[in-house]
Amino acid sequence: MDSAQFASRYGPWALIAGASEGTGASFARQLAGKGLNLILVARREGPLEQLAEELRADHGVECITASIDLAREDAVAQLLATAGPREVGLLILNAGADPNGSMFLDNDIANWDALATRNVMTTMRALHVFGAAMRARKRGGIIVVGSGACYAGLPGIGVYAASKAFDLVLCEALWAELEPHGVDVLSYVIGRTDTPAHRELMEARGVAIPDNLAHPDDVARLGLERLPHGPVCNWGEADDEAIMSATSAADRRERIRRFSAMAASYAAKG
Repeated sequence: MDSAQFASRYGPWALIAGASEGTGASFARQLAGKGLNLILVARREGPLEQLAEELRADHGVECITASIDLAREDAVAQLLATAGPREVGLLILNAGADPNGSMFLDNDIANWDALATRNVMTTMRALHVFGAAMRARKRGGIIVVGSGACYAGLPGIGVYAASKAFDLVLCEALWAELEPHGVDVLSYVIGRTDTPAHRELMEARGVAIPDNLAHPDDVARLGLERLPHGPVCNWGEADDEAIMSATSAADRRERIRRFSAMAASYAAKG
């Protein structure tokens, strides 16, 4: 779809959590290029405001910023307060990297609590409140940026992988719920991407930076293209390929459709 169609379907405002750098900043630049106004959220206010100034100057869109720690219990209340009366037609939850770099039992439980709150509870609460508003308006879009770690329990990133698996399954269910109401939902399962956070983690672990990291601009571009075709997009794979997972995105889509039809049939009998 062209920029005018995109803005009509997903505008006038997009809220991006985790927007200060990397893929989040790439989403912001591409959405500004499509004419959407932006609510940019991250913990660091300085980079957010620099990005907002750039987008205002380059694209003439409105941008507001907010420093919000998504690991706080009141994070979604802060998101709502920041959005205020603005109509958020597109929600992108892009925050949620694992900064710990340790085995589960070798780290303080408070650090895992923070990760789970950010990736699970805050995500669930944001999907509930913003998704409900989109359902009432009969239009909108949601992208939850995940990770290939969602497809397996991996030592060293066990809580992170589990949180991304939760996000994947919830997005699939929400896609089926909202599809009849004109709202698109995408669980965007990405691979290793050349972001500052990813580079910092690898350097801290003494791992060499590989040459085949995905570029954030390419990742953001594909996510926006695939948004109307949820519930899952696996970066680097065709819709009918299964590389990261045992099932392709197309297989998962049809599986959810079958389950939804079964659930509707049981509800009708009741």
